[in-house]
Amino acid sequence: MFDTADNQALKSIFGQLFRQESVRYRVKLTIGFLSLWQLSVFLLGLVDWPVARVHLARIGLTGSFFLGLGWVIWGVEKASGHFDKRRRRQAPGAYVRESVLFTKSEQPVSNPLDATAWYYGTRAPKLNQSVTTLTGYSAVFLIVFLILTQIGGCSETYEMPAGGGEQKTIARVVKVQKVIKKKFVVNPFSMINFKVPPIDEIKLQLTEITEHAYKVGFGQGAGAGFAGGTTQGQVRFIRLEYSGGDWDQDFGIGADVNMLIEYGIRTQQKVARQTESRTIAQLRNFTPGKSPPMVYLTGQRNISLSESEVKILREYLLEKHGMIFGDNGGSGGFHNQFLGMMRRVLPNIRPSRIPLDDQIHRVPFQIPFLPYVAPHGGKDALGWRVDGRLLCYYHPGDIGDAWTDDHSGVAPEIYEACYQLGTNVIFYAHVEYSKWLASRQQRKN
Repeated sequence: MFDTADNQALKSIFGQLFRQESVRYRVKLTIGFLSLWQLSVFLLGLVDWPVARVHLARIGLTGSFFLGLGWVIWGVEKASGHFDKRRRRQAPGAYVRESVLFTKSEQPVSNPLDATAWYYGTRAPKLNQSVTTLTGYSAVFLIVFLILTQIGGCSETYEMPAGGGEQKTIARVVKVQKVIKKKFVVNPFSMINFKVPPIDEIKLQLTEITEHAYKVGFGQGAGAGFAGGTTQGQVRFIRLEYSGGDWDQDFGIGADVNMLIEYGIRTQQKVARQTESRTIAQLRNFTPGKSPPMVYLTGQRNISLSESEVKILREYLLEKHGMIFGDNGGSGGFHNQFLGMMRRVLPNIRPSRIPLDDQIHRVPFQIPFLPYVAPHGGKDALGWRVDGRLLCYYHPGDIGDAWTDDHSGVAPEIYEACYQLGTNVIFYAHVEYSKWLASRQQRKN
């Protein structure tokens, strides 16, 4: 039989083994979670499920935060327990307060892993240590997240498709097509009697068609595209992510992608295979001359921007020659939110109504009326201009809903006009960007 000392030794050995197995299990769980998360995000990107990919990325980020917090708490508790045990062995004159052993030593403790550190106090040292640990970990996690996602050398480039073209309206023309029916050669001595049609019966067929009398683009170059573009360049559709609302309304397949496909068909320019999204902070990663000519922003709830994000948007519009395509996704509240955002971004510029005879409503398609699904913010498009250039085009009536697969039930002439208007806005932003690149090149030369 084992005596008491042997029992205590066995308990200590088995306790260590169980603790080691528990640590190994936690390590495996952490590595497995992070690996599965990253693999799932990668696979969703391959199958082009952007909305699910964004939500999974957020879930994984939240899970990573709590996993890391668990490890930090475990480490602090282990270290705190170690210091407490050492004091029990070395300080016979110690006293206990709030389950923490304090010594009567005159030297203050400054180690944050020790619950008796002087800045934790003696009233509730464990609670103060826990609060400090949570605050410090959250701050470090946020800093690391910002470094990895925004700084960390993560520069991006946007390249337009190379080519050229003209800024003209695609005209509808009527083509007259002459159709000559078959001629009959009749034997007058034949026993068969039938009515002989006129020898040269001619029918005129009027066919209304839409033809491209020119290349849709800007500048000199082979194929439809833009001066300043590259052979690897393509038109992309980038949506802005923001806090406070539903930036991802109708995001990806079934809406934005439909518009991007329609743009490629109507202009014959190279377009990306899928749409994208970026946070406002990530616009900093694009350098001047390689930035998106246009970004799309929609929703139906609140828009909450920090002062840093407001500054980034202002720099994007003014210094990087970008443009915002705003779309009211479904409420009068969003209308006020969008106007409020633009007042912060461009405080010295007031919006004005964009008439139907404006260039953005005429090229490459003539827009006879402003199409909308519902006039959430009125029936007029608004624009913010600097030196004649539109920095922001705001559509008040949910144009994105007309791009969906079911077109939200609107009539064909409405969703067709919405595709045409979307094409015009994207084309306008890229033409203005191409002009800006050309002027920058001339100044360098």
